Amino acid sequence: MSEKKKLTICLMDAPFEQARTVTALRLVDLALRRGHDVTVFAYEGAVALSFAKQKKHANAVHGCGVEEEDHPLPREWIAGLFEVAAQGDAKLDWINCGLCVDERGVEEAVQGCRRGSPADFWGAATGSTNTLVVATR
Repeated sequence: MSEKKKLTICLMDAPFEQARTVTALRLVDLALRRGHDVTVFAYEGAVALSFAKQKKHANAVHGCGVEEEDHPLPREWIAGLFEVAAQGDAKLDWINCGLCVDERGVEEAVQGCRRGSPADFWGAATGSTNTLVVATR
């Protein structure tokens, strides 16, 4: 394996809004599987990605019940990323901007996520091999 790297990714889009968030989560997954340490800083609407109270729902338009619709939940994807990191030699540090969390009322996050501030993003970015900001528009 190549030299271990530290990567920082800043996400800004709320759940279910943009495909770029799913792409970013796939990049995090790949980096963790390759043994790299990843810090994700969730900012603005992205703090809701790890909200622990997300619920699956039925879809009357499709005529599907909850089980049939099998609606994906970002909180499950994030929990899965922590599992990937734990299985390998990688570390995932998921930081939710506390200011953004308070504005949106999404205080309860999946296990492993922590509350932080933009200063945490700055610290992670300056200590990383590379930083990717996945901004809104």
